[in-house]
Amino acid sequence: VAHDRRPQSQVVDQATRGLPRCRLARPPPTRHAMSTYESTKVPELSQQAVLMASEEMPSGSLPVKGYDFNQGVDFEKLMASYLTTGFQANQFALAVNEVRKMRAWRLSDEPIEEDERDDLRDPAVRARTKATIFLGFTSNLISAGTRESIKYLCQHKLVDVIVTTGGGIEEDLMKCMAPHYIGDFALKGAELRRRGINRIGNLLVPNRNYCIFEEWLMPILDEMLEEQNSEGTRWTPSKMIKLLGERIGNEDSVYYWAAKNGIPVFCPAITDGSVGDMLYFHSYKNPGLVLDIVEDIREINNAALHASHSGMLILGGGLVKHHICNANLMRNGADFAVFINTGQEFDGSDSGAKPDEAISWGKIKPEATPVKVYSDATLLLPLLVALAFVDPKPDGTDGGPTLPGASS
Repeated sequence: VAHDRRPQSQVVDQATRGLPRCRLARPPPTRHAMSTYESTKVPELSQQAVLMASEEMPSGSLPVKGYDFNQGVDFEKLMASYLTTGFQANQFALAVNEVRKMRAWRLSDEPIEEDERDDLRDPAVRARTKATIFLGFTSNLISAGTRESIKYLCQHKLVDVIVTTGGGIEEDLMKCMAPHYIGDFALKGAELRRRGINRIGNLLVPNRNYCIFEEWLMPILDEMLEEQNSEGTRWTPSKMIKLLGERIGNEDSVYYWAAKNGIPVFCPAITDGSVGDMLYFHSYKNPGLVLDIVEDIREINNAALHASHSGMLILGGGLVKHHICNANLMRNGADFAVFINTGQEFDGSDSGAKPDEAISWGKIKPEATPVKVYSDATLLLPLLVALAFVDPKPDGTDGGPTLPGASS
C-alpha cells in the first residue's frame, strides 16, 4: 500500500472492502459534539419540561389504592376498594353511590315550594315520598342469568317503571316453560340451524321452546280479541304484558312480580321478536286484535312528568335507553342516572352517548351527578343489586358495604 500510486482514499477503500463494518475505525467526534456530550449542565428546557411543578391536589382527593388480599377475602372491603382502584372499577363504585342516592332520596330532603300541592306539605307524606326509579334493560339480560337479579328488583318492588324490548318479554315467559342452556360463542350457525337450536352469544335456546310459547300464547290472544270486541277493551302493550304476567303464574317470572306489585312494563317494540311473530300468525288465524301504543306513551311520559324526583338505571342501550331518557325530557330531566353498557360515542349512537349528551337534550338535569360504566352488564348487575338494593338488616337500613364518598 505504501508504494501504491492511487489516491490514498481509494487504497484504503479497497483494502478494507469486505471487512465487517464494526471492525472499521470510526472518525473521532467533532469538537462541538464532544463538548455537548461531556457537558455537566442539564438543558434548562428539558429540566423544566420533565420536572414541572405541580399544584396541590384538591381537598378530598382519594389516593389510588387497591384491595390487599393479605387480609383475606372480605367482600365489603373488596367492593369498597373499587372507588380507589381507578378506571371502570371506580366508575362502578360511583354508580353504586348514585343508585343509593336515588333510593335514599325523600321529598322531605327538599324545601317546600310556594306552589306545592297541599297533600305534599304534610311532613309525614314528604318523608314517605320517594324518587320514581325507571329500570331499562335489553333482552339479552333476560336471556342470561341476570334475569334473576331483575326478578328480585320486581319481587321486592325496588323499581317503579320498567322499559324493555320484545325479547325481554317473551324470554322471561319462555323460561317458565323450558330452560335456556350455556353454549359457546364459537358454535357454528349452520350446524345449529340444522339442529333447530338458536344461539344468543354463548347461550343456546332450542327452537321447541318457541313452539311451546306459541301454544301458550295463542289462546290468550284469542281471549284478548274477544274482550276487545265484546267489552270494548283497548289493549296496549303494557296491559298485554300485565295480563301475561298474571297468566304465567310463576314466581320465577319477572313479569309475574311486576303484575303482582303494580309495576308497569312498557315495550314499544313489542312486535320485534317472538311475540310479534305470534301476533303476525294470529292476524291470519283470528284477525282484528289491536294494540294501542299511543296510550302507553302517555302513561310513561306522565309517570316521569308527575314524579317528585326521578332516577334512571339503564342496562344496555338502544330503544330502552332512549325511551326512558325521552320520557324524562317531559320533566326537564332526571335527577339521578346510571348507564351500564359497552357503547362508544364516536359513531353518534344513542347507545354510546354519555350522560352529558342527555343533559344537552334536557333528559338529565344539569346539576345531576350521572354515571356511565363501560361494561357488560352481566358482570355488574348482580353486584349492583347486592350493593345498592339488598337491605338485609332487620331495621331496613342498607346492609351493603360503605363506599367512600357515598351519600346517605
